Amino acid sequence: MNEHAGSWATTTLVLGLGFLASFTLGLLFEGKHLFILHNMKTWYWFSGLIGVGVVTCLVQGIKLLGPTYAIAIALTSQLVFALLWDSLGWLGLNKVPFTFNQLVGVLVILSGVFVFKLSEGRTNGGQSKIPHNRKADQTSVS
Repeated sequence: MNEHAGSWATTTLVLGLGFLASFTLGLLFEGKHLFILHNMKTWYWFSGLIGVGVVTCLVQGIKLLGPTYAIAIALTSQLVFALLWDSLGWLGLNKVPFTFNQLVGVLVILSGVFVFKLSEGRTNGGQSKIPHNRKADQTSVS
């Protein structure tokens, strides 16, 4: 979709559909209580703005890096930051002790992304990343 409509239209569509789904489910499960906002924590208000930035950056990352690598980086960074925030007790979360198993898990994920990126450069399903120049081939054959 991004190739035909552009980054702004893609970002708007993704965020609009997310808002529509969230709003519908909120009304379905919460009813009128959905609109009571005085008990809402301050950082909740900023999460929507951060979401706009995340979606915009992800659309650009997919364009530049390809979908698999961009999504792998996004998911890995989410896991690393969730582990960091849980371990330090940031954003009002209960502090969860950092264990050796968690470190091993993060390292396995990071090494998987690294191996994927290395193997992508060596084999690309038999296809070269360099665009094929047919006109040069025709002149060299004749």
